[in-house]
Amino acid sequence: MDFTPTEEQRAARDLAARIFGDLATHERLAAAGTGTDAELWKALCAVGLMEAVEETGLLGLVLLAEEQGRTTAQVPFTASGVYGLLAVARHGTEEQRVRLLPGLRDGTTVVTGAFPALPGVRRGGPGPGSGPGPGGEGVRAGGARGGRLTGTVGWVPWLRDATHVLVPDGDRALWLVRTADLAGPVEEVELTAPWSAGRLVLDGTPAEPVGGPGPEAYEDVLAAARIAFAGLQAGVCAGSLARAIAYTSTREQFGRPLSSNQAVQLRAADAHMDTEAIRVTAYEAAWRYDQALPAAEHALTAAWWASEAGKRVVHTGQHLHGGLGADLDHPVHRHFLWGRQLDAYLGCGTELLAELGDLLAKGEPA
Repeated sequence: MDFTPTEEQRAARDLAARIFGDLATHERLAAAGTGTDAELWKALCAVGLMEAVEETGLLGLVLLAEEQGRTTAQVPFTASGVYGLLAVARHGTEEQRVRLLPGLRDGTTVVTGAFPALPGVRRGGPGPGSGPGPGGEGVRAGGARGGRLTGTVGWVPWLRDATHVLVPDGDRALWLVRTADLAGPVEEVELTAPWSAGRLVLDGTPAEPVGGPGPEAYEDVLAAARIAFAGLQAGVCAGSLARAIAYTSTREQFGRPLSSNQAVQLRAADAHMDTEAIRVTAYEAAWRYDQALPAAEHALTAAWWASEAGKRVVHTGQHLHGGLGADLDHPVHRHFLWGRQLDAYLGCGTELLAELGDLLAKGEPA
């Protein structure tokens, strides 16, 4: 096991850090609201960072997601990287790869994922106005045998910015839906973090399959998503802690910096250890995934650390700012919102531990 980034991964990470640092400023983030910063998204794709994910693998995406998290950059980078580029590259047909990957690389195609949301979506028959497909199962989509999906997913991150959404059905098969094929405009959903989320309503909506009919593709993409968003959380926590350290090192109380107080040092040290635990578990899981080693257990472990420890770190970052931490317009508050939203998205710690326990009890290699 070697977590040392390759030359290509280091170059992509350093370039991402520079672009995120230059463009994802507090003023621009505030102006973006819950929408995507189009200029930042265009800059990231123009220098080939989305395309680099295909070459550097999931570990490369984790490194880039960290840089997004440090600045809470308002772009669908991590989501489209894992649900779009990696998912299509690994599980798409040759026709799907030829059709979709160019747009995913240059950012004109954006894919998000309705994960896990399994009970809410089922494969139905043909939609209104369409003739029955082969075997009465629906339509043909993108040159491949397709289907129609019915169901509702309460909220999907970045849905309002997406051109496609990857949807698992109740049988754990994966389907790709074009947002242009939805019955109407996507309903905005307000989340804790400003993730441009929307409510996904499927009513006989045409979809094309991704991967085979079994659960293998779903389980693979779910593990990759947990790892990628754990990497995003590592960056969110690192950014929050960096702000707290900078503030407590300059803010004086009783004639000395707050950082000289032992209680402040201990809180910061605990937050640093939690952040490193999130990072190392995400790195390990991503490395195993890229090496085609069993990684489901490790993905759950990374997600658990990101959920449980992530909450502690962003609370610490806010608390160490004192009264400023309660200011909704302060930059550190964005890290708090993102950290809590990632906790909700990954699943609470007890849920993740229960799933991990079930996996271990079955004795299945993971």
